[in-house]
Amino acid sequence: MGGRRAGAPPAPAAGSATEARLRDAERSENFPVALRVLPARTRAHLRAVYDVVRAIDDIGDGDDDPGRRVGTHPDRADPDRTDTNRTATNRTDTERADRTARLHAFCADLRRVWDGPPGPVDPVLQRLVPTVRACGLAREPFERLVAANLADQHVTRYRTWDDLLGYCVLSAEPIGRMVLAVFGADAPDGSLVQRRSDRICTALQVLEHCQDVAEDLGRGRVYLPAEDMAAFGVTEADLTAPHTPTTVRALVARETERASALLDEGAPLLGQLHGWARLAVAGYLAGGRGAADALRRSRFDVLAGSPRTRRRDVAHHLVRELARSAV
Repeated sequence: MGGRRAGAPPAPAAGSATEARLRDAERSENFPVALRVLPARTRAHLRAVYDVVRAIDDIGDGDDDPGRRVGTHPDRADPDRTDTNRTATNRTDTERADRTARLHAFCADLRRVWDGPPGPVDPVLQRLVPTVRACGLAREPFERLVAANLADQHVTRYRTWDDLLGYCVLSAEPIGRMVLAVFGADAPDGSLVQRRSDRICTALQVLEHCQDVAEDLGRGRVYLPAEDMAAFGVTEADLTAPHTPTTVRALVARETERASALLDEGAPLLGQLHGWARLAVAGYLAGGRGAADALRRSRFDVLAGSPRTRRRDVAHHLVRELARSAV
């Protein structure tokens, strides 16, 4: 695990609105961001990375400022209210432009983490500096996450499963690579370790999209591939129904099984890791298993609300995955 002894990042100001929002977001994740049994320094590094990832996503979604609210997407506005639709479109365009500008500004500040003094301005990025130095984190995975959120501002539909996987190259794979770097894992570009990590992270992303179909549509985005929607006879109008139609349930079930297969492909990674790294990654894998369980338990009813992962399911899968990797 590298034996790094550099200090952990400073803790965020207790009671701050940003800290409360970040910890609320952490608790809502399908997976444990930083297991409590991990060493305090390691947990601090994982949280420093997570907070930056969350900050990027929040800017991209317009959730970083409680005073801002994402407008109703034109696709969900009243089709008989032309003036209302035009106003909604203009508001959405303005919000998109604002989010794009703030993502570019955050990326410029992000680069200061590696550029040296005077360093970044944003407190979340300031807390990342000691983690980057201690763990040798590269800048490129963070910039890919910014690129994913920039893509979200103008790419709102994906034609095929492969197109969605291409998006996950930007939005999901970098996170696993950051985590491996925190633990000092040997994961060269193109290695089996890296490819298996990519599978797990992509699966987590797809499962989140399956859980959040209604929420994503509210943001004007559909992550269910259009090709698959057509194959199952699903239209975008079906995604606005108050109750999840049978065709939508079947489609989400299909994508859930695809994501579960990706988890299966990535699971042997645990056998290649050791110590705390194995435990942490097992937690992420278990979170994916728990999310798939939640979708199945709800019978893929994703329009009434996002099926939530149960902690006891994650704990069950964590023990099971660790036992499997020890064989």
